[in-house]
Amino acid sequence: GDFVVVEYTGYLANGQIFDATHAEGKKEALLFKLGSNAVIPGLDDMVSRMAVGEKVQAIIPPELAYGEKGVCLESGECLIKPGATLVFDILLKKTSIPPP
Repeated sequence: GDFVVVEYTGYLANGQIFDATHAEGKKEALLFKLGSNAVIPGLDDMVSRMAVGEKVQAIIPPELAYGEKGVCLESGECLIKPGATLVFDILLKKTSIPPP
């Protein structure tokens, strides 16, 4: 898979932002390898279909996100509830072909 650089904002169904590349303490973009399980399957799939410079909003069902596990802390508090549908605003900034 190619390496890609994206900017994104992730929202819960109620519109609350749960993650963003421009959030405090983060780098301005995310670099990952397509098909490497570095991100949730829905994000990987959507980015693989995008062109550089393209901006999309993706609605990602739970089975392509965090499923029935969600993202929960040991205390039981969940940052992303089990079965949550997520919405991502994604901008594909760059792709590269990995060296042979």
